[in-house]
Amino acid sequence: MDASVLAAAEGVVGSTAAIGYGLAAIGPGIGVGLVFAAYIQSTARQPESSRMTLPYVWIGFAVIEALALLGIAFGFIWQGTLS
Repeated sequence: MDASVLAAAEGVVGSTAAIGYGLAAIGPGIGVGLVFAAYIQSTARQPESSRMTLPYVWIGFAVIEALALLGIAFGFIWQGTLS
């Protein structure tokens, strides 16, 4: 690495957990968008199946959000232990 990059990195202080979770939150955001987009598309193609597929939408949403919450929890748990 270049010496100027290393010198600039020495001035960075604080927790990198917030940056890590910020980057990790992109995945669940995309996942929730895909789940609801698939539901809207399937309902548009076959409207009579909307009542059947709605519970699966909420289950998928809950699983995705649970993984996002685990990500923030692990960020707080590992905060400072990986320095």
